[in-house]
Formats: sequence, structure tokens, C-alpha cells
Amino acid sequence: MKKIGIICKTGRPEPAELAKGLLPWLKRKGCEVYVDKETASLLNMEGSPRSQIPSLVEIILVLGGDGTMLSVSRLVGDKEIPILGVNIGGLGFLTAVHKDEIYEVLEKVLNGKCPVEERIMLSACVFRHSECISEYSVVNDVVVNKGALARIIDLETYIDRGYVATFKADGLIVSTPTGSTAYALSAGGPILYPTLNNIVLAPICPHTLTNRPIVLPDSVLVEIVLKSQNEDVFLTIDGQVGFSLKQNDIVEIKKAGFKAKFFIPCERDYFEILRTKLKWGER
Repeated sequence: MKKIGIICKTGRPEPAELAKGLLPWLKRKGCEVYVDKETASLLNMEGSPRSQIPSLVEIILVLGGDGTMLSVSRLVGDKEIPILGVNIGGLGFLTAVHKDEIYEVLEKVLNGKCPVEERIMLSACVFRHSECISEYSVVNDVVVNKGALARIIDLETYIDRGYVATFKADGLIVSTPTGSTAYALSAGGPILYPTLNNIVLAPICPHTLTNRPIVLPDSVLVEIVLKSQNEDVFLTIDGQVGFSLKQNDIVEIKKAGFKAKFFIPCERDYFEILRTKLKWGER
């Protein structure tokens, strides 16, 4: 693995500064490095459009936070290029490597001694009048929720074409195991081990308190039909991409035909991340 892509969080100087130090180190290791254009402009060098980097490299190094990791994972899509995330953001569930560890971990990656973890992704499509008008790849979650001033909304929900319920709620979350520690957790959903083949369906502030999150196999097809009239309702992908929905739009969600691949430092396990990030055991 000698072709390395570097994509940095924009709007902050620290990722570009870290990339500046990494470039000569990687070149000494015999690596061919491709840097995204936004970062390259800060380093006074030639860069590549972000959209092209997955086609040029064997590994992508993300310098930023979980938000940058999510956007890059969607960008990679079906190319299934492994990603190493370095945390220069906040909480950092996906960017598990601290910036002070970067050279040590990269050495293991280049020598094939850092394991890669595969995680399911979702595919979401919005159907309007039987036509798919918008389609997305999803790492964390698909969320249908109301705008700030909208009333409670009605979401008619089907699993494998079978009717489940019409949820009267602020919204509905369909989450991967990776996303189970994100928005779904705030909605009372369970934490799923990230390599499980399941998805979580979690209502947001349901009118009926017995509407609880449910864990489903990842083989199911989930359909959400917006039944409310004249309400401000949006589809949100990974908390980053939004799409305005209309009455009778159908959001169809299923497992994607490809997976996200993340490098996991071999001395670290998922429960250590939970203890650290969620402060388990502290008082």
C-alpha cells in the first residue's frame, strides 16, 4: 500500500499543519501521496479534487473529526478503500487515532500490521410518484424529522412490505451499528457492536410512549411514508446532507452492497473507546 490519499477537515489550520509534516515522512517511506485541493492550496502545492482521490489511492488518511470521516466514507462508496481517521475534532468515535500517535500507527499500516474493520452501510432513496428522485449512501443514519416550527408528523412505516405502524413523532431514525452511538443513542436506542449485521429503528420523541427502538436484521427493507400535510419535514443523511420531503414521499432504506472499511489500531478495542468517549465508570 504505497498510494496514500490525505483529506483534511476544512476551516481549521491544525489538519493542514499535520499534513505538512506527514508529506516528507510518507515520501521517505516510498509512498505516492495525493492531497485534496483545499488542503494543497494551504500548503502551496498541487492537489486533487476530493471526488477523484478514491480512484487514485489504496489508503485514505483523514485528518479531522468524525464529520470528515463520514463524508469521506460516503465519498469512497463502493470502492471500499480502507480509511485511517486521525482525531483533530471533538468526540472522535470513528477517528480513533490521536494526532500524537499518527506516525506510530502509520508505520503499522504501511507494514500491513494494522487490522481493517468492515462495517455495513445503508442505501437510501426518496421515491416521489414512483420515481427515485434522490439517492444516498449512508454510514451512520437516515433521519426523517420535522423542522423547528412543524407539528408532530405521521410516518407510515413498513418492513419488508409489511405494515409496522404509523409513528406519530418528531421523526424516525434508521441507524447502522456505527451510528448507534450517534443520534439513535440520544433517542434511547441501544449501542450495537460496530461489526454486527443489524440496523436500529428509533422513533424521535414519539407521541405514544410505548413506541420504542427496535433492532432489525440488516437484510430488511425499511419504507417510511410521509403522511402529514403542509409540514416542514426533511430527510437527513449522517447529519450532513439534507433533502426536503413532501406528503406521500417514500423513503426506502436498505443495506448497501458495499461496506465501510476502517483501520483499527490493534492495541485498542471498542470497549476502550466507549469507556473513553462515553466516560463509563466515571462519577
